[in-house]
Amino acid sequence: MDDSTTDSTTDGTNGTHGARRSDATRTAILEAARERFASDGYERATIRAIAKDARIDPSMVMRYYGNKEGLFAAAVSYDLRLPDLASTPRGEVGRALVTHFLAMWEENEELTAMLRVGATNKGGAERMQGIFRDQLMPVARQACPDPEQAPARAGLVAAQLLGLALTRYVLRFPPTVALAREEIVAWLGPTLQRYLTAPSP
Repeated sequence: MDDSTTDSTTDGTNGTHGARRSDATRTAILEAARERFASDGYERATIRAIAKDARIDPSMVMRYYGNKEGLFAAAVSYDLRLPDLASTPRGEVGRALVTHFLAMWEENEELTAMLRVGATNKGGAERMQGIFRDQLMPVARQACPDPEQAPARAGLVAAQLLGLALTRYVLRFPPTVALAREEIVAWLGPTLQRYLTAPSP
């Protein structure tokens, strides 16, 4: 796949066709990159291997994303699609978050891939920090009784959720893997609820 001469314009039939090919190329690159970063880790994954997986020339990867760091940043951009807590009873916020994250991890491998890379690479860790900071912090502000405590409470929630993900989906500790989703919600829901809404100790 090489669209080096077809995506410079979106005017007319050729331009529209070129834009579609450009989008397809970007999608193929990002999908291949996510799989490589997840399987090989950031350090061992190479532009050449990712290009081979995407069936394109390595120069195309460089053209779209500049370098491996730029590609990684694009590949792990992720929307957690957190629920709107305005419609959730205040006493059910913890259970709602655990239920949501379990569905995210078990229905889409991208979040687990991000966790694998983030656990072993500084750039990956910073990317994960940004995603959780930007998306989880508003939830904490909405739920906690003191907005000034939102960062600490969001950090505790992230620690609990990422700890679960690490032991269940990455390290695959047998006792954690064996837990049914309903059991996890029952155990962790009240913990997240306390982190978010209980008075400060």
